[in-house]
Amino acid sequence: MSTFTSRLATWRYVMNTANLPAGAERDPIAKWLVVTRAAVFTMTLTSGLIGGLLAVGSGSAVNYGYLALAIIGLVVAHAANNMINHYFDMEVGIDTDDYVRALYAPHPVLSGWLTKAQLRNAILIANAIDLAILLVLVWARGPWVAGFAFAGLFISVFYVAPPISLKKRGLGEPGVFLTWGPLMIGGTYFVATGTLPGWVWVASLPYAILVTTVLFGKHIDKISADSKMGIHTLPVILGDRPARLVAQVLMVAFYPIVIGAALIGWIGPFVLIVVLGLPRLWQVLQQFSAPKPEVAPRAGGLLLVGLLLNALLPGVHLPWI
Repeated sequence: MSTFTSRLATWRYVMNTANLPAGAERDPIAKWLVVTRAAVFTMTLTSGLIGGLLAVGSGSAVNYGYLALAIIGLVVAHAANNMINHYFDMEVGIDTDDYVRALYAPHPVLSGWLTKAQLRNAILIANAIDLAILLVLVWARGPWVAGFAFAGLFISVFYVAPPISLKKRGLGEPGVFLTWGPLMIGGTYFVATGTLPGWVWVASLPYAILVTTVLFGKHIDKISADSKMGIHTLPVILGDRPARLVAQVLMVAFYPIVIGAALIGWIGPFVLIVVLGLPRLWQVLQQFSAPKPEVAPRAGGLLLVGLLLNALLPGVHLPWI
């Protein structure tokens, strides 16, 4: 029992830090949580849940089996994406023993945890699982599902893979915005209901903004290292101060979009709970006014709570709606 408790503590630590705790045993589960960067799966899970909760709150007929399959497919695709990044960043010489990426978490091959062949096989297995899920959902909902999936796959693979390498061309951040917003949220809504009204595209933007802001912060922190390696992320192209200003604008933009969508009646009123995140927003804006921010905004959790309340209490509306 004590061994199991110790392993649970290790897995919790990995999910919080993407690293093994010092001196901890590298059991198979902990190993693959690190290799797949499972610590960031919550971003994808949140996108899928937002799409599902928008579907439930809309009053449309929801197929919960297809919804569950879509969310599982998104998380598996995120795992595949992270491993693809590991593989190609190493192949093109970006990930090295002294590059920033390898310093804050173990690289599966550079750290000796996996061989290149084992990492490649894990990528193939993850994509095979996603292909099976895709075939089921295309059969159930039609070819539009494949459109969402292949658009996401293209961004996932060519985020780092040559010859396109979106990350190197200042297109990585827009690609992430599209993936975690319209593609994941809109795609999940479509799978759950078989429809995709226009307001869903707008409702997908706030969380897309938050995920992009997190990436902006990460890339701002790596401006010097990325510049030396010829990686032209948007922060590298813009420069430190303009990049921090763009990140601040993105964080602020989250709020009027959510509040406006609620006031118009596209989404239920409980999402107005996001205003509770304004004190944290102010703190983060202050941090982004100085070089190398360490804290990311956390309004996404409040948005998810609001959408859940909308789904549980669908009869509540603002008085003018």
